[in-house]
Amino acid sequence: MTRLWRACLAGRRAKRCSGRSAFLALTLIYFLLVAACLGSLAREGELSLGRNPLRNLLKTAVEFARPSFIDVWWGNPEFAYRSDDGTLLRVENRRAVELDYLAGLVGATWTTIRIATLGSLLGAVLALPLAALTARNLAAPRPLAWLAKATLDVARSIHTLVFGLVLVGIVGLGPTAGILAIALHSMGSYGKLFAESIETLDIASIDAVRSVGAGPVQVFFNAIWPAVLPQFVSSHLYLWEFNIRDSTILGIIGAGGLGLLITEAISLFQWGRLATVLIVVVLLVASFDAISRRIRLALL
Repeated sequence: MTRLWRACLAGRRAKRCSGRSAFLALTLIYFLLVAACLGSLAREGELSLGRNPLRNLLKTAVEFARPSFIDVWWGNPEFAYRSDDGTLLRVENRRAVELDYLAGLVGATWTTIRIATLGSLLGAVLALPLAALTARNLAAPRPLAWLAKATLDVARSIHTLVFGLVLVGIVGLGPTAGILAIALHSMGSYGKLFAESIETLDIASIDAVRSVGAGPVQVFFNAIWPAVLPQFVSSHLYLWEFNIRDSTILGIIGAGGLGLLITEAISLFQWGRLATVLIVVVLLVASFDAISRRIRLALL
């Protein structure tokens, strides 16, 4: 008995040492990759910060420190634009101009919310059957499982902007392209998370439902769906929050929303307006994070 116990301890130690050695080897490979990346960029001269980076940083920080929405209350009502020789070009009321801009910002924010919400929901609906096919414990037919996994892998590997560029050429400019781009990319992430949730289930409960003659659809909605619903909701809330951030840049390709205002502000070097838009993005994401946290607590 003592020899058997010692043999078990020796086996556990050997397994632990093997696991540590494998982890150290992977860590070494990772740091070698980082060193190779830094070395190649240094040789190519791509690690330069440009000319006068500190002065440029300070100038940008000063302009960011005064978001444009402040002009609604403290803007110059008779702001004059002059040419280089001092000729008066026009006079405008900065308060009225910025108030109109904020009205457009509200509309762009609503467009971004619609793109993220509808795109996330569509992606979750598309991913649900594919996740059921790829979950190993459901033992779906191999050809269907491989096809579903390949579809999810492709969707997850292509960036949202790439989907958006293709879809703008198909459906035209506007929120529809953004919604479809969010949905197709999110489908891959949803499918992976949903499949992992299904694989954590006790297979005995699934077999018990199958044993009474239930079909695949009945097995899913009677044995799987009630058990994984809280995890599905949590995954949906997480990706929904992520897609709100992701949808803010889709305006670059013509999908509308806050991304369009960000692109305009950057192209015109209007850092004050860019600061205003970024404040809205941060508040939007923070508000949604607080709401989703409350929903997760309610599911516990």
